[in-house]
Formats: sequence, C-alpha cells, structure tokens
Amino acid sequence: MTLDDYQTAAARTTNPRLSDKERLFDAAAGLAEEAGEILGLVRKHVYQAHPLSTDEIRIELGDALWCLAITAQSAGMSLEQVASANVAKLRARYPAGYSDTANRNRTI
Repeated sequence: MTLDDYQTAAARTTNPRLSDKERLFDAAAGLAEEAGEILGLVRKHVYQAHPLSTDEIRIELGDALWCLAITAQSAGMSLEQVASANVAKLRARYPAGYSDTANRNRTI
C-alpha cells in the first residue's frame, strides 16, 4: 500500500457533514490528541514501569496516521507530497546522515 492509497482509503471515513475548514480543524486537533495518547503510553513505560504495549502503540499510531492523512488532504496535499518534502528537507539538513555536529550547525 502506498501513502496515497492509504490516504484515499482513510478519506472515505471522514464525516461528510463537516465543511472543509471543519474537517481540517478536526483532523489537526485529532493529530495533537493522538500524539498525546502515544506520549502517555511511552511516559508510563519510561517513568512508571508499565510494559510497553506495541499493540496499543500501533493502534494510536494508526489513529495519528489517519489524522495526518486527513489534515494533509484537507490542506490540499497528498501524504506522498508531505513525505517527499520531508525527505528532501532531511537530506539538505543532514547530507551525510545525522551527527551531533551537523545538528548543532544546521541552518534548515
């Protein structure tokens, strides 16, 4: 499955009653909410001795991916475009791969 295939499949589950602006806001807010749920699971694992549940992480990452896909689509972008732009930025930022020195001296 490509990112664009996923985005198309995810889009069929959006609320059709929402306007374009409402859909954008709902998806962006959902992305923040899902990121918080992922952070909560990791925090409990790191600081409270909870086992790390990869099943729960997978579910929450999937929810975050849905929100990301719909946010991008609502803003007129495909996930493929978002991913390609991010890879180009990372290549420019770290042409030889990550290093602490490159991180400290980056301009991008």
